[in-house]
Amino acid sequence: MKNILSAYKKGFTLIELLVVIGILGVLLTIVLVAINPQRQFQQANNTKRQSDVSAVLNAVSQYAADNKGALPSAITTSSQVIANTAADLCASLVPTYLAALPSDPLVNSGNAVTDCTAAYTVGYTVLKSATNNRVTVAAPQAELSQTISVTR
Repeated sequence: MKNILSAYKKGFTLIELLVVIGILGVLLTIVLVAINPQRQFQQANNTKRQSDVSAVLNAVSQYAADNKGALPSAITTSSQVIANTAADLCASLVPTYLAALPSDPLVNSGNAVTDCTAAYTVGYTVLKSATNNRVTVAAPQAELSQTISVTR
């Protein structure tokens, strides 16, 4: 009778379950190391920075084209952070050339600036060359040891 009952018992032993859980844990660790989510987020942030820097520089170029080559007065020959206390470009560029002033992903939670009357900082820098009037917009908080800047 005992042999008949044990033949009907089906299932896994505790050892088998622990071995399977251990194997799954090792596989999960390997996958997480291969994907490296932190690096993926840093790359995504740098991609946004590159796009934002290009958008700001395009807006400055359009402003200059519409104003006979004159740049916004806030752009000087020294590197300044784009903010209402330093290089205040918001009033010159928003909303005519940009719908909103883009912000670094690590500043203001990456939210763009639409209200030029409120205090703001976007985390990007701007300067013009003293010799040839070229403008450089940079992202000093770039991650992964990248240098993100565009000059035109």
